[in-house]
Amino acid sequence: MKTIVMTGGGTAGHVTPNLALVPYLKQEGYEIFYIGSYNGIEKKMVENAGITYYGISSGKLRRYHDWKNFTDPFRVIKGFAEANQLLKHLKPDVVFSKGGFVSVPVVMAAGRQHIPAIIHESDMTPGLANKLAIPFASKVCCNFPETMNYLPEGKAVHTGSPIRQELFTGNKEAGLSFCGFNNEKPVLLIMGGSIGSRFINNAVWDSLDSLLRNFQIVHLVGKGNINKDMEGKAGYQQYEFISEQLNDIFAMTDIMISRAGANSISEILALKIPNILIPLSAKASRGDQILNAASYEKQGFSTVLQEEELTGELLLSSVNNVFKNRDAIIEKMASSKLLDANKVIMDLIKSSAS
Repeated sequence: MKTIVMTGGGTAGHVTPNLALVPYLKQEGYEIFYIGSYNGIEKKMVENAGITYYGISSGKLRRYHDWKNFTDPFRVIKGFAEANQLLKHLKPDVVFSKGGFVSVPVVMAAGRQHIPAIIHESDMTPGLANKLAIPFASKVCCNFPETMNYLPEGKAVHTGSPIRQELFTGNKEAGLSFCGFNNEKPVLLIMGGSIGSRFINNAVWDSLDSLLRNFQIVHLVGKGNINKDMEGKAGYQQYEFISEQLNDIFAMTDIMISRAGANSISEILALKIPNILIPLSAKASRGDQILNAASYEKQGFSTVLQEEELTGELLLSSVNNVFKNRDAIIEKMASSKLLDANKVIMDLIKSSAS
């Protein structure tokens, strides 16, 4: 039996793609272990999936001044020692890393022990954690063709992102029933991320009456953002978030508005949903969403609006335009070579572990 150690943490985006590969790894007979931080978000997610979990010390190497910059390097050194001991004990055939700072000591330890380590970089340009880990990796997977220019030749592989297969199991009629919708109008889904987006929410509410003339709308507004003034409008449902019914919501969605996080847009592409991307501004992030969105627009998968320029009128015209051209957009998305990323990455894991 082959053994794999998976690692990655800090956000759900560093864990979900790992978990998407688990059913395929089990089907191939792999024994799976996970190394994450002691109490990070990844611990509960991984244990809920029934995978043996090991915690190590983790520090964050910041680009800005913070007193923790003086203590976290010692946590990273401790994490490396712990990861080194764990890999000696578990004796994996391969390590697969989805990034986050907890993954750095694991990949470094794998490199020291000559264990093949595969890294996956979701964004257009590698984050700091993956930049530190790349020298110790045997292969680096990426989502965007442009990313190949930032990676070492011979290590880079354009794979796309692992996708949760349960996303494809949704039922359209169940989604319509959950929202109290019908088949008379197409459905517009709006997602602003787990905490929502003031920019997106306000633009939607500014244009809501006009949008409702042509669409039924599911609006995930984020925690604490329910607008009571908008309740009771026919064909409009707002939720802080949706979990269990999300697959059904996707199944009934005809067009979508979303942020441009790498995992989110990979799922949108896999589901072939015509979409408008509104990336986080450079003021609120390192600018990775702007680059992600620009790549998808260049490939013909998305229309991109910048949040600084966002108005209700612009959003309305963009939605109508994307819906009018939806067949051409779906055809373009269907031609992507990244729709079977799970298989491509599994083949890479199997060849590395042999």
